[in-house]
Amino acid sequence: MSLIELKNVVKHYKQGTKTINAVDGINLNVKEGDFVVIIGPSGSGKSTLLQLLGGLDRPTSGSIIIDGRETTNIAEAKLTSLRRRAIGFVFQNFNLIPTLTAVQNVVAGKADDGAAPEKARKLLEQLGLGHRIHHLPSLLSGGEQQRVAIARALIHDPKILLADEPTGNLDSRTGQEIMEIMRDLNRKKGQTVIVVTHSDYVKKYATKIVQMHDGKITTGVNASRLLEKAI
Repeated sequence: MSLIELKNVVKHYKQGTKTINAVDGINLNVKEGDFVVIIGPSGSGKSTLLQLLGGLDRPTSGSIIIDGRETTNIAEAKLTSLRRRAIGFVFQNFNLIPTLTAVQNVVAGKADDGAAPEKARKLLEQLGLGHRIHHLPSLLSGGEQQRVAIARALIHDPKILLADEPTGNLDSRTGQEIMEIMRDLNRKKGQTVIVVTHSDYVKKYATKIVQMHDGKITTGVNASRLLEKAI
C-alpha cells in the first residue's frame, strides 16, 4: 500500500493572461520507507510538486492520497491536522526563529505536552548538537541550523519527511553531512524521505529517483536496482 499516491495531478497558475503548467499530469507512488529524490532544473515544477505532496497547496485537478486519506477536497482544518500529524518539513532557508534557542526552536514545532523539551534535547543530541542546544541561530553554522530544522521537523514523529533544497544554502561537504543524516533516518528508523533538489550528487542517497522537466515526470528510476546492476 502506498503512503502517498498521486493520480493525474495537475497544478496550473495564472500569470497575467498566461497559464503556467507547473505540474502537468503527474502519477506517483511513494511507499513507506522510500527515500525519493526529485531532481530537475529550476522551473521544472519540483518544488510545486513537493508543496502538493505536503498539503501546502491544492491541485487544480487530480487526486492526492496521503496516509490513506484523500486530501484534494477535504476541509482546510482537516488538512492542517493531517500535516501536523503525518508530515515534517525541512526548507532551504532553515526558517528558525532568531530569538529562540536551538531547543526552543525544536519545541516550537510541537504543542508542548510537557515531554516536548526533553524530546527536543534528545533529538538534538542524536543530530550531534547536544552541546549547542541553548545557542541562538545566529551563533550556529549553516549546517547546525539545518540540523535544528531537521529536529524540529521530527519532533511530532511524522511518517513523512519532506525537504525542499535542504543543501541549497550549504557548502558541498556540509550538504553531504545533512544528506547522510537523512539517509540514516531512512535506513535505521524507516523514515520515509522525499527530497527536492537540483544537485546531482543527492541522487546517490535515493532508493527512488524522479526526474522532472516542464511540469512532467520524465524518468522514474528505482535506484536500488541500478545499484544491484552495477555490483
